[in-house]
Amino acid sequence: MNTKTIAIGCDHAGFPFKDLIKKLLIAKDIKVIDHGTNSLDSVDYPDFVHPVANDVENGTADMGVLLCGSGNGVAITANKHQGVRAALCWMEEIAALARQHNDANIVCLPVRFTTPNQAEAIVNAFLRSEFEGGRHATRVGKIACV
Repeated sequence: MNTKTIAIGCDHAGFPFKDLIKKLLIAKDIKVIDHGTNSLDSVDYPDFVHPVANDVENGTADMGVLLCGSGNGVAITANKHQGVRAALCWMEEIAALARQHNDANIVCLPVRFTTPNQAEAIVNAFLRSEFEGGRHATRVGKIACV
């Protein structure tokens, strides 16, 4: 794993797992850029997603982690950014395949549908998996609308 910096962001629904994931990353000597939110107060998820996606898009961060209730809102928002491939992952195998086949660079966690232990396992699977290239590279190359 060559990841050195990860940007993280969440809404109020994702907040309960954010510090857990941050501690996991820091324990792996990964620099974390925290874009919030920092409480359970209701917020609009795009306000926290765009900074994470910008960091991945411009290379400030190698990867990103986004958290919300279903994972869908953050994934949809992040995927509006060119060069971002945000994957909604609710189990380890999905996270590994998102990296291996889709070269995903942001993992989106559905906090209301995973346990803390599952969330850690999903992030670990995402981080330890590498893009396989080959036939997958051709497909990934066709994603952008530019």
